[in-house]
Amino acid sequence: MNFPIRPGVLFGRRQLEARALSVWRCAADLVWARWELLRQATPESRATAFAAYVAALDAEAAAAAALADIYPSQAA
Repeated sequence: MNFPIRPGVLFGRRQLEARALSVWRCAADLVWARWELLRQATPESRATAFAAYVAALDAEAAAAAALADIYPSQAA
């Protein structure tokens, strides 16, 4: 399967899998970083830190869904 990113540039399956996994790992790292910020947030900044954490969770969920689309037989 080829996945066109830009006209004339095709990604093979292995490149697509590697990219999706990399995106998910970055999103998971962001969740961890935002969690740490939330834990250390002052009462005044806690609402903003929580919103950033939830946004990171949403991004990680989207990346996980994209990864599951690549490996449908292994998705739970």
